[in-house]
Amino acid sequence: MNPTFMTLLGQMITFAILIWFTVKFIWPPLMSAIEERQQKIAEGLAAADNAQKNLAQAQDKVNEELKAARSKANEIIDQAHQRANQLIDAAKADAIAEGSRQKALAEAEIEAAANRAKEDLRKQVSALAVSGAEKLLKREIDAGAHKALIDDLAAQL
Repeated sequence: MNPTFMTLLGQMITFAILIWFTVKFIWPPLMSAIEERQQKIAEGLAAADNAQKNLAQAQDKVNEELKAARSKANEIIDQAHQRANQLIDAAKADAIAEGSRQKALAEAEIEAAANRAKEDLRKQVSALAVSGAEKLLKREIDAGAHKALIDDLAAQL
């Protein structure tokens, strides 16, 4: 036999043993590692899809909550405006009532002062009338003299 043939046959047998050893002992753990990795990648992709769906749902929920919060805030603002208007109206009514009360007090005070002034004037007129009557009685009865006293009394009034 030819030494090259024997070398070739030895190499073929060695190669066959290498293939059998690889298929029997190396290939199964390698394939299981690859399949495990593929499964992890698939699970990761599925988890990413679920996370993205959850994120979209959470974003929708956040948008709905923001709309509800804005609506509630607008409602609270409207209520505050209404309450402010009520307070302003109440303050106006109170101010009008206070103004009317003060006006009535001032009018009563003015009327009382006018009555006091009228009473003082009556007292002065009566004193002048008595004084004028005394002067008339002390003088002679003369129409010219009486006219002068009456004019004098009228000037004093």
